[in-house]
Amino acid sequence: MFSLRNTFMTVYKGRLYPNYWDMIALFFALGVVSLLAWNARQMTVPYQLGQEISISLDPSYLPGYAIRTVMRMLIAMIFSLLFTLIFATWAAKSKRAARLIIPVIDVLQSVPILGFLSITVVGFIALFPNSLLGPECAAIFVIFTSQAWNMALGFYQTVKSVPAELEEAADMFHLSAWQRFWRIDVPFSMPGLLWNMMMSMSAGWFFVVASEAITVSNQQILLPGIGSYIAMAIKTANLHAVYYAIIAMFVVIILYDQFLFRPLIAWAGKFKAEHVSQEDAAEAHSWVIDLLHRTRLLRAIGQRMTSLFDAFVNISFLRSKPKSYTHIARMLRYEMIVIWAWNIALVVFVISAFIFLGNFIFHMVSFAAIKEVFFLGLITGCRVFALIIICTLVWVPIGVWVGLRPNVAAFVQPIAQILAAFPAYLLYPLVFLLIMKFHLNVEIWVTPLMILGAQWYILFNVIAGASVIPKDLLQVADNLGVSGWLRWRRFILPGIFPYYITGAITAVGGAWNASIVAEVVSWGDKKLVATGLGAYITENTDAGNFLNIALGIGMMCILVLVFNRLIWRPLYVLAESRYQLD
Repeated sequence: MFSLRNTFMTVYKGRLYPNYWDMIALFFALGVVSLLAWNARQMTVPYQLGQEISISLDPSYLPGYAIRTVMRMLIAMIFSLLFTLIFATWAAKSKRAARLIIPVIDVLQSVPILGFLSITVVGFIALFPNSLLGPECAAIFVIFTSQAWNMALGFYQTVKSVPAELEEAADMFHLSAWQRFWRIDVPFSMPGLLWNMMMSMSAGWFFVVASEAITVSNQQILLPGIGSYIAMAIKTANLHAVYYAIIAMFVVIILYDQFLFRPLIAWAGKFKAEHVSQEDAAEAHSWVIDLLHRTRLLRAIGQRMTSLFDAFVNISFLRSKPKSYTHIARMLRYEMIVIWAWNIALVVFVISAFIFLGNFIFHMVSFAAIKEVFFLGLITGCRVFALIIICTLVWVPIGVWVGLRPNVAAFVQPIAQILAAFPAYLLYPLVFLLIMKFHLNVEIWVTPLMILGAQWYILFNVIAGASVIPKDLLQVADNLGVSGWLRWRRFILPGIFPYYITGAITAVGGAWNASIVAEVVSWGDKKLVATGLGAYITENTDAGNFLNIALGIGMMCILVLVFNRLIWRPLYVLAESRYQLD
């Protein structure tokens, strides 16, 4: 008996000793920590407003620039994820909160990133004087605005569509709101959240030039990064530097796909709420996960962290307790008071905003200027809706085909990430030369640059929607011989409709935002300007005309909000109320 106990203790302790796989994993971890420390030191170097930061087009500087850019995006992604988990969940669980949060997100996703820059860069510089951390925070905040809204709307939609049987199971086990969130909402939403995180990272790349090459009031701040490298290459018409930037982007995207998103997708496979076949079980594969599985010490640490997370989720004072009839009546009475107070505060806020806006327009803006900006907004709006129709016809069938085939989705995911991350600025030389050589109409041929910033929202959300369609329903449809248009009309389109609407709403906002980089095409000292609201905002931002910037941003927000309320929100309500696969 004593010998058996010693043998058991020896085996148990042996599991805690590191093996050579632990050494390899530790080497990678130390490398990541070293890069984080180096980047943190670079972000806090002394800086004076007006000081010139030189950007070299020597390709040997690109690895360092790439690390700086990726770190800004990852920091912004962390804050975007926190924003999503807090505010999207709040909106999904509270109708009162949703009445404020969702319209605010609708407005914010339509605000061009140049508008955020114009407002925030001065504040961040004042917050961190004599330090590069001020412009760095402004750039991170701008990248955050290109990531957060898409993730929040996608997470809100999936939390709202949690199947009824899962809610009933949570009621049977008396889960608290805290436990429901971590045990039901987050696992069910994980596939869509991961696809939207990948789309948001790509959106950050799309606007990387505008976030790192900050131009306000004829003052330019170039932060070391791939975006500022691209801006300098375009300014000097250096085509070779553009090629180097494209290669660097592709390498970086492949690397963080392998080190970050592919492991996350493989890890999220365990949250599927249905039985999968052996073919589907092999859909998500990551060499990083395989490496961690071969380790000994890190696996033991991971098990301890899992236990800590379980304790975090099952915090005792957050558990639900049976409530008496008196307690329920008191809560309902308090809730009615809160509802009235909330509605009164919301009405006061809206009236105050209208009074302030009306007073500003009446005293500061002429009717002719408003009429001109409204006309420019309608022109850009026509471009936006034309490309949304085109993107829908092209990408919905492709997204469904990919989403229903896990092995294909695993192959397509990194390719789609690379294409979605391709900044419009890198196509400026090609678009500029084509328009000039063939005497094309600039009003029409800048639209493809806007498509680059919008189509991927639809594709990624449709793939996410098709991937969560229950496999048993697919098998039933196959057994009954449901095919062709009937299969699409009765089964596939209702299954992906909520996800498509979410993608379409964010695509519209992304297209409006992309107009600021698509309607003004420059190469060297030459510039092509299309008629539209995006060009109006870009040119006034470069000139530092804050009154016209505010007018253009305000008009864009109003138009997007009106279109969302008249078209997309009714479709969203229809998706929530009718097209749910419960």
